[in-house]
Amino acid sequence: MAGGTEHFIFAGGGTGGHLFPGLAVAEELGCVPGGRRQAHVVSSNRAIDARVLAGRPVTVLAVPAQPFGVHPMRLWRCLSSWGSSVRAVRRLIAECRRDGGTVRMVATGGFVAAPAVQAARVDRVPLVVLNIDAVPGKANRFIAWRAGDAARVLTTFRLSEGFAQSWRVIPPIVRREALAPGDRTACKRKLGLDPQRPVLMVTGGSLGAASLSGLLPLLCADADGPLRKQGWQVLHQTGKAESPLDVGSLRAMYAAAGVKAVVVEFNPALGQWWGAADLAVTRAGAGAVAEAWANTVPAVFVPYPYHKDQHQALNAKPLVELGGAVLMTDLIDPAKTLAAEQGRGDGVLGLLAEPARLEAMREKLGKLGPADGAAQVAREVLAATAGGRR
Repeated sequence: MAGGTEHFIFAGGGTGGHLFPGLAVAEELGCVPGGRRQAHVVSSNRAIDARVLAGRPVTVLAVPAQPFGVHPMRLWRCLSSWGSSVRAVRRLIAECRRDGGTVRMVATGGFVAAPAVQAARVDRVPLVVLNIDAVPGKANRFIAWRAGDAARVLTTFRLSEGFAQSWRVIPPIVRREALAPGDRTACKRKLGLDPQRPVLMVTGGSLGAASLSGLLPLLCADADGPLRKQGWQVLHQTGKAESPLDVGSLRAMYAAAGVKAVVVEFNPALGQWWGAADLAVTRAGAGAVAEAWANTVPAVFVPYPYHKDQHQALNAKPLVELGGAVLMTDLIDPAKTLAAEQGRGDGVLGLLAEPARLEAMREKLGKLGPADGAAQVAREVLAATAGGRR
């Protein structure tokens, strides 16, 4: 590595939601392999992390970190992986410093971030902590407590909890490949869709969501229902699903119903999809909410039902209160979820039945302002103590 190289370590993983913010900041910093600024991602050893990071202009260090839990087995796995994860990150820091370069770290949350931050503390690496959810997770709570005044903590949500009130609020963070590359007409044509017909985008995030995907066979089965009657086209990311919700089965289902659809297991570059979408049905992870905000796409947010703190519903709150999105409760059984929507004028069935209403929602989303959080984080990282040398 050339002398004077600036190294940026992004620590977070386990889902795409903890990886994509770091990648967005790395883009803003202009990091490239072999360049004066280089990005390194400390991720988990889960398959989804490897999939999200494949082909990216970053070096990847997958560590054996495990989520914290009070169950004895989960606690043992977390503690037994702690030391090896910390040591692996310390070796990365030492390698980055070998040529006299500087090192800074951005912790993006999730269980991988905690041992990485411990390594940064021991080796006196300047740290920026990024909170992307309306309710800080265990890792960010731990990191903020351990890092104290030595860390700059940024959050994409204004938090009411006492310990987090001093965290600096920034706009959402969105990577460039999740931004629409053109207008809706151009994006629909690029995807082989009819630009004159509405497009529904369905995604459960990088891991998929069977209870959410399961809504579509029910919607397609109703020949007089709003999906088919209004001529909707569908963009559907399934995640790693099993039959009858896998890619092949869903493609066959759409074809049999006469619904034009693009179905994939995973699409890391969703910008074209967001650009084509007239309505999105999606989980309410911070990444999905940020992307709906940035692309001004009306959304039906279906929060993950098993979170005790229901932070996904809180993630979506700013867009819902503005009138640019609605919430739908996931009742696990898609038939029950859809039955609960019957007669609800502002729910998914009502919006599918009257696509013209979506333009008013889109205009409201346009009042939120730019989702330029990545640029603000990049400036904060560069402002952190440039030391990092020992």
